[in-house]
Amino acid sequence: MAEKNLKQKATSGVIWTALQKYSTIFIRFISGIILARLLTPYDYGCIGMLAIFMTLAEAFIDGGFGSALIQKKRPTQEDYSTIFYWNLGMAVIMYAILFVCAPAISRFYKIPLLCDVLRVQGLVLFIYAFNVVQRNQLRKNLNFKVLSIVTIATSIIALGVTIYMAYKGFGVWALVAQNLITAAIPAIVFWFYIKWRPIRVFSWKSFKELFSFGFYMFLTHLLNNFSIKIQGLLIGKIYSPVTMGYYSKAHSTESLASESVSSIMTQVTYPLYAEAQNDLKQLANMIRRVTTTIAYITFPLLFILLLLAKPIFILLYSERWLASVPYFQVLCIAGMGISLTAVNTQAIAAIGKSKLMFVWTVVKRTIGLAAIVGGLFWFGMKGLLVGVVFSNWFSYFVNICLVSKHVGYHFWNQIRDLIPVTLASVIAAAIAYGVGYLLHLNLYMDGLVKLVVYVAVYLGWSFAFKPEAYSYFLSVMPKKFKFMKRFNKK
Repeated sequence: MAEKNLKQKATSGVIWTALQKYSTIFIRFISGIILARLLTPYDYGCIGMLAIFMTLAEAFIDGGFGSALIQKKRPTQEDYSTIFYWNLGMAVIMYAILFVCAPAISRFYKIPLLCDVLRVQGLVLFIYAFNVVQRNQLRKNLNFKVLSIVTIATSIIALGVTIYMAYKGFGVWALVAQNLITAAIPAIVFWFYIKWRPIRVFSWKSFKELFSFGFYMFLTHLLNNFSIKIQGLLIGKIYSPVTMGYYSKAHSTESLASESVSSIMTQVTYPLYAEAQNDLKQLANMIRRVTTTIAYITFPLLFILLLLAKPIFILLYSERWLASVPYFQVLCIAGMGISLTAVNTQAIAAIGKSKLMFVWTVVKRTIGLAAIVGGLFWFGMKGLLVGVVFSNWFSYFVNICLVSKHVGYHFWNQIRDLIPVTLASVIAAAIAYGVGYLLHLNLYMDGLVKLVVYVAVYLGWSFAFKPEAYSYFLSVMPKKFKFMKRFNKK
């Protein structure tokens, strides 16, 4: 019965989170198309160069306590209030540091505008701190319906304001406004929707208990984000805001695909992993189903984007952004590893192994950073991109080793479960590319033919062989798509 309830919660959570994620993706998609014509690579580059400072500051505010509250079976009112006050206190400290350091950061990049941009964008920290607890309460209770509705409405409002400001010539400030609005609206809504209010208590006992788990989650999160955002700092310093803008556009477009499916699944699965933390067999089965489902959807999507990169960027963003295409294609390969990484890290966190996860994060991120930085300094942007691919796939293999040892879902079983989807994705890509190469069509017709051929080959393989990944995918589909399930039974 418990497993059935978990499955029902998971299915409902996946549906609502999928609605939220894909609605948001569609809105970001439209936003990207319009803003790419109103803003310049320089504007995007300025925001991208500041991302590392904002991300690290946000990590200090949460401190891993959000994950600790979800991982704990029954958090108390004292737990929630203690973390609420911690978040606000850290927001004050982090904003003060950013405010004081803003002139030095602008001198580091030799762009005076960045000083004011960072000071204004830093206000997001207060908003983020104000609603971390409420957001995690919704996730803890698997109330993804409210999260989805608020996120979608916020994205629409922020899009309207950003487009208006970009059209009026505000440049980079349009993107700053988008970030502020995206943070502010959910904070206001969640405060009035959720009846919880902090009590006037800061419990050192609660803090120490949550800190013992959350501290290592915080360090892991901090190190992961630093290793990702350091790319923007290096590119912005060594090259220019324009080059950073091209890379930023390539990365944001690729992440729409690589992180969309995985973020939907992992938002839902982490609370469920925590519920099943004492039943390793059930937990291993969850990881298997989630991993293969993500791969079944994400791998072909990224191969399609890789094949159609040039027509997609010209059609959506104009020829101004053609320099992003090579970056985007390589990042699609890295994205396949990114899409699977969180599934395993969340499982290790759910069973309380946060210290172990941090230790191995130090190992894998140190090696990954060495590859990225070494590649950049020795081979330029091509070397950096190869380093990014290596770093993400190396992290994934380390993660599945940890799951193999501590959960019991063995390394070679995980690899074996991914082989059918990987082979089908690669073969479909090779066939689609070969057909396009032989026909010598114009840019857009070539892209259309490759798309049709790829989808036909991949779905043909699914219908003919009915792999487990396909069955898992169908099991989480809404009932409205029963026609595919009926086809699968034939």
